[in-house]
Amino acid sequence: MTDAFAPPPAGLTVRGGPWRLADFRLAAFDMDSTLIDMECVDEIAAAVGRKAEVAAITEAAMRGEIADYATSLRQRLALLAGVPEAALHQLYDQRLRLNPGVETFIAACRAAGLKTLLVSGGFTFFTERLRQRLGLDFARGNQLEVVDGRLSGRLVPQSWGEVVDGAEKRRTVLEVCSLLGISPAQALAVGDGANDLPMMQAVGLSIAFHAKPAVAAQAQIAIAQGGMDGALAVLRP
Repeated sequence: MTDAFAPPPAGLTVRGGPWRLADFRLAAFDMDSTLIDMECVDEIAAAVGRKAEVAAITEAAMRGEIADYATSLRQRLALLAGVPEAALHQLYDQRLRLNPGVETFIAACRAAGLKTLLVSGGFTFFTERLRQRLGLDFARGNQLEVVDGRLSGRLVPQSWGEVVDGAEKRRTVLEVCSLLGISPAQALAVGDGANDLPMMQAVGLSIAFHAKPAVAAQAQIAIAQGGMDGALAVLRP
């Protein structure tokens, strides 16, 4: 483990600390481009030949250039109308990959006694599968509406609302903290895009993983190279 006063490894920017992983009780994660190596909405769009169009909106939203994430998501969803549900299964089975170091970092969190939360502006089709695959404790995402085996281009309202945007990510993290009987200072959050900033700013430790510049600049730990487990170099057990 790296000494608290030693310079951080290459590709790791650290603001503050030192921290002990065992002092935290909850780890919250974004999904797209954080736990996994792709943006699911962009890859779904590829099934109907509209990836470039959808990806341009996604990129602008993640950079924070589109203030209303919910509006940007609905714009992208409308372009997905007609995609067969079978394309989602194919995408999960053949394209989706975990980012480097994710399993190691989550295992370290679990070993230190932390609960784990996946909260994503992506879709429950993927979040629920990842929750089971990684053994996560909680997950929240947007539910795609399927009509006659094809995406309708809309979301299904859920008990908490309809769209997981930045505000809902923050609210979900605070809700789980309350459920666990801990303070937000006992939570850490990992993300990469502008819609992750509200939850990252609400917790005791923010970790940016291969993030957009505006996100990396505000995180206490910013990982620009290597895997997510690189954060363990500055987190004492």
